[in-house]
Amino acid sequence: MVTLKELLAQRAQLEEQIAQKQNTERADAIMRVKALMAEHGLTLADLGTVRKVKTSGDQRSSSVAPKYRNRATGETWSGRGLQPKWLKAAITGGAKLEDFKI
Repeated sequence: MVTLKELLAQRAQLEEQIAQKQNTERADAIMRVKALMAEHGLTLADLGTVRKVKTSGDQRSSSVAPKYRNRATGETWSGRGLQPKWLKAAITGGAKLEDFKI
């Protein structure tokens, strides 16, 4: 009967073989793709898969258009996240959310 220790050793060997095989097949695939690209004069831009890597200067917060407005003060809320205090107070006071819809 095979012991647990032997099975674990076999698994470790198999995992190593799998990793090596994946690396060699990946390298072969990259070489074939590069050869085809060179043969046909293609660039990464031709593939349409070029992605711009974001740098710290590129990070911009995207704003969402407001859906609700406090007509008295002009304050707005996009409908995302927690309700603002002015809206909670108004709803507690008997107003409806739809009353503030833009």
